[in-house]
Amino acid sequence: VSNAGVGMAGPLECQSLAAMQSLMDTNFFGLVRLVKEVLPDMKRRRGGHIVVISSIMGLQGIVFNDIYAASKFAVEGFCESLVVQALRFNVAISLVEPGPVTTEFEAKVYEEAERADYSRTDPETADIFTNLYLRNSKDVFASLGQTPEDIAEHTLRVIEAARPPFRHQTNAAYTPMAALKHADPSGALMTDTFYKLVFKYDAVLRLSLR
Repeated sequence: VSNAGVGMAGPLECQSLAAMQSLMDTNFFGLVRLVKEVLPDMKRRRGGHIVVISSIMGLQGIVFNDIYAASKFAVEGFCESLVVQALRFNVAISLVEPGPVTTEFEAKVYEEAERADYSRTDPETADIFTNLYLRNSKDVFASLGQTPEDIAEHTLRVIEAARPPFRHQTNAAYTPMAALKHADPSGALMTDTFYKLVFKYDAVLRLSLR
């Protein structure tokens, strides 16, 4: 089970390349190093199961989570490319894709975001992040956040499955969000929907979450 990860949220201009590279080294290359270690023996034994804790943000990018989403997209692409070869050797690969999970991990990311210096971006972007994104994120976690124990139970079901799924989403509330991309290959439907949620109907969103 590959579970190591770090988070990052905020305006792109306020994040250093070094911090981005460090995040990718953990979230993506950490997984790659692990798979390189365990896969050869699994292939020799013609059996095994690699379970990767991904994220709903590996399927759908979320505003102000550019680099974190990129790392999870990389995880998803890596596993999707590898799974067919692995099946030839009777090795299963499963991606567990949670939405928000209420842990110290998330609390730390948002505490750091609230204290960060936003002078390197424009005032409008800083205002959108601090007064729209952070406020809405707290409501999302309070309303839709899962416990670590819940994610563990989902992961256990994936591990014990007779035919392990390649993808397993843990929060049904996020299924429509992920489905928007597949409903319109041009991306217009997804982009328009999220734009309206963030900038036009944010008060309705907050009310519905509460």
